Amino acid sequence: MTCAPTSLASRGTTADPVRQTRQESAPPDAERPMLSGSARVHVNRVTDPVGRALVQRGVTPDVVTVIGTVGASAAALWFLPRGELAIGPWIITLFVLLDLVDGAMARARGKGTPFGAVLDSTCDRIADGALLAGLTWWCLGVGNERVLGVAAMICLVSSQLISYVKARAEGMGLDANGGLVERAERLIVVLLGTFLQGVGVPYALQVALWGLAAASVFTVFQRMWLVYRSAQEQARETSA
Repeated sequence: MTCAPTSLASRGTTADPVRQTRQESAPPDAERPMLSGSARVHVNRVTDPVGRALVQRGVTPDVVTVIGTVGASAAALWFLPRGELAIGPWIITLFVLLDLVDGAMARARGKGTPFGAVLDSTCDRIADGALLAGLTWWCLGVGNERVLGVAAMICLVSSQLISYVKARAEGMGLDANGGLVERAERLIVVLLGTFLQGVGVPYALQVALWGLAAASVFTVFQRMWLVYRSAQEQARETSA
């Protein structure tokens, strides 16, 4: 979540050197930003002063990345298995939103680092895994939703595969950009579905997890198809 290769830096009409640096150092599994367009511009007006203040006090984006990951993972594995589905998503969201702060810190420093980009992607995978593991734990435990636990496990495995396919493909010089659901969509669906389940909306989590499971599996195959097409195109260019 954080510091991200999927930097939450704002887009302007002119080139942003910080954004360009962070994109150049991003690992292959970097997905697109969690916020886009005008939304990021407005959010940056709030987060940029916070980022500058933290940098001035010697705090690094990597520290914020780790704090966000530890906090989100701990909240997911503490609140969700205990059945606290209404409060848990709010706490997790607060830590996930540190992604916005570390992006602001990188802009304040004027650059990102390759290590920070890799750390960010690694922490994203940890936080995503903890969130879905916490839901699986609830399904198989106090939630007594064993069939739904299957959907949660499908989401857990496929979410990791979506990122891995892109990382492996781009490591081989192939294109795997795109897909029906990426990290932002997964987080929104899972956290919203969990919260609605927690406040008593019938079948909210069932709809969220089974829908996400189907969409995630589709995205895995979609990315594999993109990789196949890219490999075929690369082969034609090589033989030409």
